[in-house]
Amino acid sequence: MALQQSDFDFVQKLIQQKAAIVLDNGKQYFVESRLTPLAQNTGHDSIEKLILALRQNPHNSRMIEQVVEAITIHETSFFRDIHPFKCMKEVVMPSLLEKRASQHTLNLWCAACSSGQEPYTVTMLLRENFPQLQSWNVRFIATDISNQILGRAREGKFSQLEVNRGLPAPLLLKHFEKQGLEWQIKPQLRSSIEFRKLNLIDNWPPMPKMDVVFLRNVLIYFDVETKRRILGEVRKLLNPDGFLFLGAAEMPMSIDNAFERIDYPRSGCYKLRQT
Repeated sequence: MALQQSDFDFVQKLIQQKAAIVLDNGKQYFVESRLTPLAQNTGHDSIEKLILALRQNPHNSRMIEQVVEAITIHETSFFRDIHPFKCMKEVVMPSLLEKRASQHTLNLWCAACSSGQEPYTVTMLLRENFPQLQSWNVRFIATDISNQILGRAREGKFSQLEVNRGLPAPLLLKHFEKQGLEWQIKPQLRSSIEFRKLNLIDNWPPMPKMDVVFLRNVLIYFDVETKRRILGEVRKLLNPDGFLFLGAAEMPMSIDNAFERIDYPRSGCYKLRQT
């Protein structure tokens, strides 16, 4: 049975309130595909019964969290869209290595890390190309809204299909260990990233000033006001000479003109406009 419009409207409103994600009308099938496994796993006969339980107990924070986690989109892969990582290697890191040469500190933040492919990609890129960072104080924070997906990221285990998506074979053999049918990131790399829960629409916890922020393919799910608020917080957190990576379809200039694109094709890389 197709999801009733009233049930879809309920989920649509809930997700916007809790995660500021806008579910367009016509996404009923998407909601069904995400909530059907959750309904089964929580002992409900159908999505309708799951939603009814939420309606009857709107303060059930655990169930609300599970619904938000189920709906939140976690599409990711290693070296996704390759161009941002080329820019990181060829432009961003050479600039930061020069500017931070006296401090020997570097702070990075992946603001929607999903199951970990993006922060692990960046960590491998730094290890492979900038060995001098081994003597630096490098802090890498990775956050996501979902406890479940953060658990996966911390564990650093990936299926054969996941490592086949974008990960060069030499890096797989060098930085992963075979664990049955899966591959696990070696402990040294896993321990170099701080995985934390963070909902971007909530108050952000104290964090160090950042040199690089990855906020890729996230803003497209928010309305304009939420985008503006998040970019404003990023602006306050970013060092004046730092860099912001957004998704290819995300351009902040019409929302926050404090950012300008750097001259590297298809990188989605921005810096603060100098006044």
